[in-house]
Amino acid sequence: MKNFIIPALLMLLSACSDNAVDTPPSKTTPPSIEWQKCFGGSSEDFTSLIKQTNDGGYIIVGGSESNDGDVSGHHGDSDYWIVKLTSGGAIDWQKCFGGSGSDWASSIQQTSDGGYIVAGGSESNDGDVTGHHGSSGTMDYWILKLNTRGSIEWQESLGGSNRDYATSIQQTSDGGYIVAGYSSSNNSDVTGNLGGSDSWIVKLTSTGSIQWQKSLGGSSDDSAESIQQTSDGDYIVAGGSESNDGDVTGHHSSSDTMDYWIVKLTSGGAINWQKSLGGSGYDLANLIQQTSEGGYIVAGQSDSKDGDVTGNHGGHDYWIVKLASTGSIEWQKCFGGSGWDQYTSIQQTSDGSYIVAGYSSSNGGDVTGNHGGYDYWVVKLKIP
Repeated sequence: MKNFIIPALLMLLSACSDNAVDTPPSKTTPPSIEWQKCFGGSSEDFTSLIKQTNDGGYIIVGGSESNDGDVSGHHGDSDYWIVKLTSGGAIDWQKCFGGSGSDWASSIQQTSDGGYIVAGGSESNDGDVTGHHGSSGTMDYWILKLNTRGSIEWQESLGGSNRDYATSIQQTSDGGYIVAGYSSSNNSDVTGNLGGSDSWIVKLTSTGSIQWQKSLGGSSDDSAESIQQTSDGDYIVAGGSESNDGDVTGHHSSSDTMDYWIVKLTSGGAINWQKSLGGSGYDLANLIQQTSEGGYIVAGQSDSKDGDVTGNHGGHDYWIVKLASTGSIEWQKCFGGSGWDQYTSIQQTSDGSYIVAGYSSSNGGDVTGNHGGYDYWVVKLKIP
């Protein structure tokens, strides 16, 4: 099975966020970088996500193996590493969380009380981590609730005896949390596994207790990469599936190749509708967001050239799909060149268009100005 943890290539941060992005300068006025910073220590340090905070600063989440430089409080192996920056890029505070095993944070959101909710995976059962369900070599979902200064208010290990990894978390309208990821377990907190790894969705109360949990998928490997509560109080989930049975229909290729898998859940976790999107190649959705008119924008990568996918430039392209509220395709576009083009973030902008970011090794097709190897590649899409 594919390892779904994809560290960022760099810790080079500019003044950006997952919040709405203003219209960028015209093509005749190149954008300027206000500031850039490198953070870390003498070992490996990676970022998974950066978001703007209510005070105009930024919160970064990822993992660190360091215990020097900017990093202090390391517990062993890799820890969750969370860094709060000011609006100018200075470190306000930083925290390492974890134990003696490998701990990796993938998702963070500022909560309504000004604190933070964090999700990822942990192999530890010591240090900050209690309640681990498997052996020391397997991951649980590990959820942290932090206060405004990064101190732990509560923590929960969720999972079973096999590998469980949380990729996305969001506070819900009732003050609780919705968590998505993947699980190969079928015991302890996890029930209903359909084979291989399933998309595992967990609804938590405001204090971290499980309200409900659902295993979604089929007999092959399935993963949830992104979840969002929708305007009707339900949930939209995006990820990938190799299955064509169980909950999954419409898969486009063989059982060892992924499609985008989009699932609309009711507020109680029942499937409202599901869609398999892709072609005969590898297609994985990393993010989904509800759009202003009630549809959905889905982003990820594809190397398919058939099925739902047209316009692939070679290798992996960014693949952006616009869905209606019922899940039908309104439009789809491939962006990239002959090299490897890896999507990481998309946001609808204030003018109704989309800004897309990732990295690319291409220097042809849609990509110009590559400096060598992988570059950041940012695309502004104008929607007719």
